Amino acid sequence: MAVPLLDLKAQYATIKEQILKEFSEIADSQYFILGPKVEKLEKEVAAYCHSNFAVGVTSGSDALIISLMVEGIGPGDEVITTPFTFFATVGAIVRVGATPVFADIDPVTYNIDPSKIEEKITARTKAIIPVHLFGQSADMDPIMEIAKKHNLIVIEDACQAIGAEYKGRRVGSIGDYGCFSFFPSKNLGCFGDGGMVTCNDPEKAKLLKIFRNHGQSGTYMHDYVGGNFRLDALQAGILSVKLPHLDSWSEARQHNAAEYDRLFAEAGLLDKVSLPKKAAYPVRHIYNQYCIEVADGKRDALVAHLRGIGIGCAVYYPLSLHLQHCFAALGGKEGDYPVSEKATGRIMALPIYPESTTAQRKEVVDAIAAFLK
Repeated sequence: MAVPLLDLKAQYATIKEQILKEFSEIADSQYFILGPKVEKLEKEVAAYCHSNFAVGVTSGSDALIISLMVEGIGPGDEVITTPFTFFATVGAIVRVGATPVFADIDPVTYNIDPSKIEEKITARTKAIIPVHLFGQSADMDPIMEIAKKHNLIVIEDACQAIGAEYKGRRVGSIGDYGCFSFFPSKNLGCFGDGGMVTCNDPEKAKLLKIFRNHGQSGTYMHDYVGGNFRLDALQAGILSVKLPHLDSWSEARQHNAAEYDRLFAEAGLLDKVSLPKKAAYPVRHIYNQYCIEVADGKRDALVAHLRGIGIGCAVYYPLSLHLQHCFAALGGKEGDYPVSEKATGRIMALPIYPESTTAQRKEVVDAIAAFLK
């Protein structure tokens, strides 16, 4: 049985008529950028994320960039973040001219380890960007305490974690900014690129709207040098259709994760692979990915084997960011962040999309068992 890593067609089939209706309405209106559809989605996402405001932007990457821009973070400034994340987190810091400073990760959640942050703070530090990786929240209370102590901005990279919770609070509502991606493969994905920034401060929300439109406060009047970060109405309309389904989709992912846990245990594989672990603090994990660790240098061979028999899988992430060639000027070297480096050699993601079946998950686990035993 072929098992795809993700099957977006299965989800689309359940909402096709609503999506086509949105297409028709937007085509009839000829209102394609910002406008009523975007404003509607912004209100819906703000309410869903328990934030006062939400501002639609072009992508999750641009959500990070615009948050840094609004805070005036740039050359000479430092931003502390994790070396174990998608490139865009660190790319955004570099693109505004600031310097990324890494703190190693927690071995359970793979999120930034709060106990490693304070030692990285200097007089040039301006912000912390914790990433809620794979759909599980970072440990935000100690991060916020450190930020308050040192007068730092906190930008939550929640691009993989819309709807995730930390001690009953939705991610994106805890820091100064929350950044979300609506890339098609996310739990809430559009039909291209799209993103959102949440915040609770009305002045920050006002500036986000100014900066997303070339820094324009009035027609052709520019108080700032912003960018073209405007969300398309088409993407907003699609997301408004999908958002009411998000909790049920996340619950299906949670069910699928629990079933994987059971199947791996029944297959006697718990000494061969390490399963995803929940944090010690209360969380709502929404499983943007279900990642296992494979020890003894067998991960890459297992990935190749599964792909060879038609089972989708992926490596998140194969190289810690401090070792990426484009960041060589930062002086990172092997051994600097051992927990992150260990994870890059072991982690792989398995299919967990909501519409996947028990039979498909059994196929995946049986194939892994056959290879590893």
